[in-house]
Amino acid sequence: MPLVTSEKMLLDAKKDGYAVGAFNVENMEMVKAVIAAAEELNAPVMLQTTPSTVKYGTLETFAGIVKAEAAKTKIPVCLHLDHGNSFELAVQAMKAGYTSVMIDGSHEEFENNIAVTKKVVDVANAFGIPVEAELGKVGGKEDDLEADTDTNTDPQEAKEFVERTGVSSLAVAIGTAHGFYVGTPVLDKPRVSAIKEVVDVPLVLHGASGLSEEDVRECVERGMCKVNFATELRVAYTDAVKKLLEEKPETFDPKKLGVVAMEAVKEQVIARMKMCGCDGKAK
Repeated sequence: MPLVTSEKMLLDAKKDGYAVGAFNVENMEMVKAVIAAAEELNAPVMLQTTPSTVKYGTLETFAGIVKAEAAKTKIPVCLHLDHGNSFELAVQAMKAGYTSVMIDGSHEEFENNIAVTKKVVDVANAFGIPVEAELGKVGGKEDDLEADTDTNTDPQEAKEFVERTGVSSLAVAIGTAHGFYVGTPVLDKPRVSAIKEVVDVPLVLHGASGLSEEDVRECVERGMCKVNFATELRVAYTDAVKKLLEEKPETFDPKKLGVVAMEAVKEQVIARMKMCGCDGKAK
């Protein structure tokens, strides 16, 4: 199937009370693993790349790989720019074949965030591509963006932000962090419900790697329609490679490393998709 945008899959999730799993990929093996997991579960799926990933591999390369793999399956696959850090990169991603983009102006002041987001939305509308934005600050580090403290999203600001920008989905801060958690995260889950009451677009949960199944499920029940996973997939991938090299240090064929890595990533993705409730939801 050709790549699809994120709009319908997220609106379906919002209507039916589940979340679409969105998984950051770093190479061909991770792309194959994520799509294989989605195919096995008959689940819609979003594959994501960050600015540092596309700097490493280029937008065109990842668009080509994902497009080729998606063409082999009947499930809906979306390619999303995660944490787009500039108007220029977001536009380049659209031109390269991405079917969803995020512009992250959360490190800016409220009015500046609105301005850059609206600018991306205006261009994306011409391409027919949905835009995700972020309001509030998710802790931890994503690429070169680092938040020292969490600033949770204000529901009324979220309402104004969506109305003035026309975004298709909104990532909100409730106490999650990018990367793995040092201690036990304390999430303001009622805030998800409060934001959902005043915002019409699907809500997005960033920083889900390392969260408990209970936390993820409750966030989804309260209104999160897209859940991002990144760090734990990288760890699953590299741990599988390390294990093989420890057991068989004579291994030199990259394909053998790729096979075990894909199996580990696929297993992780399957578990997270079931947690999000998107298994069996491909349409």
